[in-house]
Amino acid sequence: MLGKRENYLKTLSGEIPEWVPSYSIDYMGRVPESLVFIPKIVGAYRDNRGGRNVWGVNYITSAESAGGVISEPGVFLIKDVDAIEHWGDVIKAPDLTGVDWETMMKKHVESIPCDLSDTTMCLCPTVGVFQDLVAFMGFENALCALYEYPDEVNELFDYITGFYEKVLENTIDIFKPDVLTLMDDTAAWAAPFMSDDMYRELILPYEDRLAKFGRDRGLHISMHNCGKCGGLVEDWINMGVDMWDPAQTCNDLAMIKKTYGDRITLAGGWDARGHLLSADVTDEEIYDSVKATFDLLAPGGRFIWCGGFLGMPGDKETMRKNMVLFSAVGELAHSVYK
Repeated sequence: MLGKRENYLKTLSGEIPEWVPSYSIDYMGRVPESLVFIPKIVGAYRDNRGGRNVWGVNYITSAESAGGVISEPGVFLIKDVDAIEHWGDVIKAPDLTGVDWETMMKKHVESIPCDLSDTTMCLCPTVGVFQDLVAFMGFENALCALYEYPDEVNELFDYITGFYEKVLENTIDIFKPDVLTLMDDTAAWAAPFMSDDMYRELILPYEDRLAKFGRDRGLHISMHNCGKCGGLVEDWINMGVDMWDPAQTCNDLAMIKKTYGDRITLAGGWDARGHLLSADVTDEEIYDSVKATFDLLAPGGRFIWCGGFLGMPGDKETMRKNMVLFSAVGELAHSVYK
C-alpha cells in the first residue's frame, strides 16, 4: 500500500492512484494528506485569524465566516481610484535583512500539532496580486483601476511580485516543498471579475514569474482560484500548473475533464449548495452528492477531493453533515479504483 504522500503525488503526475486523495489548505484537527504553508512573514495574519499583513492591511474574522479572514471593510491604504497613481507613497515592502528564514520555516512546520512526515507539503508565497489590490483599495476601486489605470496597476503588481519572489528565493530551497501553490481569486460564482484577456494581460504574467520557481525545480504547481474561472485552465496548464482547486461546480467540469483531464488534476467538483444546505437534507442525499462527484471526475485519475460544509464553530448540524460527507468520501475514495 502506498503512503499518503506518494499516493497524492502519483495523482498529480497523472497516474492512477490507489485511492482518491483529499486536499486541505489548512490544518483541520486531523493529519492532512496535503497542507499549504504560507511563510509567516506574509501569512501570519491568516494563521492568527486576523491582524495586519506584510503591507499593513488589517484583516478581521468572525464566527460566521468559520475562521476565514477579510480585509477590514472601509479601511484602505489607497483611498480612491485616482490615488493608484501614487501607490508608491503607501505601499512599502519591508526590509528582509536579517530574517532567519530557516528557523521561521522550521517553527512553522513544528507549529502544526500532528505528524506531517507523510503529508504532501505545499509552499505558497502569496494570496495573489489581484486579492492584494482589492485589499489595498476595496473591491469596486480595484476593478475600476484595472480598467482606468492599467499602467499603474502593472507597476504595482511588478513591485509586490518582486517582494514575493524574494520570499520564494529565501524559502523554497530550505522548505523543499512537493508543490508550489499559487493563489488568486479572480472570479465570482456566475462569472469572472474581469475578461479573460484582461486576466492574461494584467494578472497572468505575475503568476508566471512565481510559477517559474516551481518549473525550474521540477515541482508540481497548483492553482487556487474560486468561482467561474474555467476558461483559464489552458493558460494555467501552459504555465506548468498541474492541479486546480477548488474547481467549483459553476464551471463546466465535464467539458474540462474531457478536454484537459490528462493534463491537469481537478481538486473539487462538489459544493455545499441548494438542498444540501437545508436542515432536512438526508444522509442518503449527502452520500449521493458525493457519489455524483466521484462518478464525474474520478474515472481516469487526476481527481482529488476538495470540499466540506462550513458553519459556525460547534454547530451540530454542520458537524452532522460533515460526518456523513467525509464517511462517504472515505468509502468512495478507497473503492473507486479497486
